[in-house]
Amino acid sequence: MNINFEIIIPYIPYILGGLWVTIKFTILSAFLGILLGILLSIIKISKFKVLKALATFYTSVFRGTPLILQLAIIYFATPQLINYDITGLQAGVIAFSLNSAAYTSETIRAGIMAIDKGQREAAVSLGVPYNRMMLDIILPQAFKNILPALVNEGINLLKDSALVSTIGTADLLRRANIVAAEQYVYFEPLLFVGLVYYLIVILLTYSAKLLEGRLRVSD
Repeated sequence: MNINFEIIIPYIPYILGGLWVTIKFTILSAFLGILLGILLSIIKISKFKVLKALATFYTSVFRGTPLILQLAIIYFATPQLINYDITGLQAGVIAFSLNSAAYTSETIRAGIMAIDKGQREAAVSLGVPYNRMMLDIILPQAFKNILPALVNEGINLLKDSALVSTIGTADLLRRANIVAAEQYVYFEPLLFVGLVYYLIVILLTYSAKLLEGRLRVSD
């Protein structure tokens, strides 16, 4: 085997330059995905049948089509449809946020439905407005219960972020492929990027476990 990691040592700073792009993309997508997921989950448990049907249809579309297809449509079709030259990062954040919201909404809805109905009835009897009840009573408890699922979604977003390299965004994988093409070696740079992804996932998992432990102690 012809393996020599010394070849990529001078290019490590360049490859790691894509780390900020990957992290920024993941944070923005997760944040917007959770916000939209909360909105969708509340609509799904509401009494407005038309809105519930639209939210359900939205979820089925984004869960029933490939993520890379959604990314390609947003990136390549946006200039054609609205004459806007969208960047790869913008297209990625939009596509991943919309896709993540479809999955997250079902997780949040399940968390809300798992809360004892007696708490809602007690809040209503005390005259607590619906929006305050959801924000102050229901959602905080739901998020404690679904924290592991949300962490898994965040990890999936981080790993799937490599897909933005297919539309030219200079993330970790894109930069590793550039180095590989220039130096005619693929194993070393790709393995290095894989290690970076793995370390970030381990750090995220460990941080989530610490947070979950503190939340349990606070109960």
